[in-house]
Amino acid sequence: MGDVRGFMKYHRNYVPKEPVSERIKHYHEFLKILPPEELQTQGARCMDCGTPFCHTGCPLGNIIPDWNDLVHRNQWREASERLHATNNFPEFTGRVCPAPCEAACVLGINEDPVAIKQIEMAIADRGFEEGWIIPEPPAERTGKKVAVAGSGPAGLAAAQQLNRAGHAVTLFERDDRPGGLLMYGIPDFKLEKSRVWRRIEQMRAEGVEFRTNANVGFNVSVAELRRDYDALLLTGGATHARDLAIPGRELKGVHFAMEFLPQQNKVNQGDVIANQILATGKHVIVIGGGDTGSDCTGTSNRQGCASLTQFELFPSPPDVGQFPRAAERPSNTPWPYWPIILRTSTSHEEGCNREFSIETKEFLGDSSGSVQGLRTVRVEWITDANGRQTFQEVPGTEKIWPAQLVLLAMGFVGPQRSGPIEQLGLELDPRGNVKCNDCYMSSVEGVFAAGDMRRGQSLVVWAIHEGREAARAIDKFLMGATHLPSVNAGDFAWR
Repeated sequence: MGDVRGFMKYHRNYVPKEPVSERIKHYHEFLKILPPEELQTQGARCMDCGTPFCHTGCPLGNIIPDWNDLVHRNQWREASERLHATNNFPEFTGRVCPAPCEAACVLGINEDPVAIKQIEMAIADRGFEEGWIIPEPPAERTGKKVAVAGSGPAGLAAAQQLNRAGHAVTLFERDDRPGGLLMYGIPDFKLEKSRVWRRIEQMRAEGVEFRTNANVGFNVSVAELRRDYDALLLTGGATHARDLAIPGRELKGVHFAMEFLPQQNKVNQGDVIANQILATGKHVIVIGGGDTGSDCTGTSNRQGCASLTQFELFPSPPDVGQFPRAAERPSNTPWPYWPIILRTSTSHEEGCNREFSIETKEFLGDSSGSVQGLRTVRVEWITDANGRQTFQEVPGTEKIWPAQLVLLAMGFVGPQRSGPIEQLGLELDPRGNVKCNDCYMSSVEGVFAAGDMRRGQSLVVWAIHEGREAARAIDKFLMGATHLPSVNAGDFAWR
């Protein structure tokens, strides 16, 4: 390491953000990258620890200490090469990943962890600015063809890896633009779509074929894909949203989050949406306290809602700050595990009333059939005789809340069953995801699955990992051997 005492000499510096009063007026990214000189200092905080636990927090196996040190030494191009050796799209993860690597940082035991996410984002952005990131088409083709159904982070990563292995890859996307969750799930203020388009154009230049408005199992025949391609990879995501089947669910103004968020993303790209779901001037309640709910709050504030409240059924986790020391962490999630703590997102900072331990009992409407409010009750969580957590209503805590827009953001329960899953008769695991063996192959030979469709609702970084690992498995299935890297196999590209 260039400065073996850097972690003792320097404190963590935080990425600057545009003021709330300004950023809620637009949908652009508002995080600002630190100057290169400051990032070199932040890279010096990496400890050269004997066992870098940041690796345990990163599904991709990113060699984090290496590129921290390279940035500290001002060797940015080498840092970009090292970063891209394990991550196809670090500019995505540098923006939307919650950074479990930082939660596992050894320095985080008693200090603020190394600013890994900031450094990753800066490396990726500089790689594009300097022209280091260019198309990498294969030197020769294998003659094999692979169809990938779904162009979210798992599908994109798998398609790029398979194409670079020499296979002819066609990526089918049900929507009118490629990118899946990256394009239509994540708001622009967290990930501007120009960054997604930039990667898509890189992949097109490498030889990947994109087909949009191509919904496999519906207007694209599964049987024909099985006939025309040597392998089929399903990366359609976990799109079956968890519903709330209570009285009044049919009222106008009660929507799934993924009905609401994609519309604004489309408008941001110039589309005109008839009867767009808007929060403007309305009392908005978001049911669900996770990332999707947070995205709904950020979008609602930008649309000019009258008030904004977010409900969470579970109790509030401990508020011990963004980076709790090891001694401050909950006993059930000690270092280096991802700590269960109260997290305040940038969207929460922009204005949001958060309510915990609250259950929605009924949606209330007016004579026109539009939602005007909802009825709730407070709940108390207890441990039953079998050690399971359950809840009971607290008597006398019922309340009526005004609401002209209710957004359901309670997570996703698995992939869409209709389409390829039903038509191919694929086996499902106990959670309702596509059941695969250790090589990502489903119960039907030659049909693979990856990402949320295989592991369930998860992070973008996990989707990229799944896509890369599935690509390696498919390459070996087609060719009998593979040279694609794998974090599980331990044979990285630079070795």
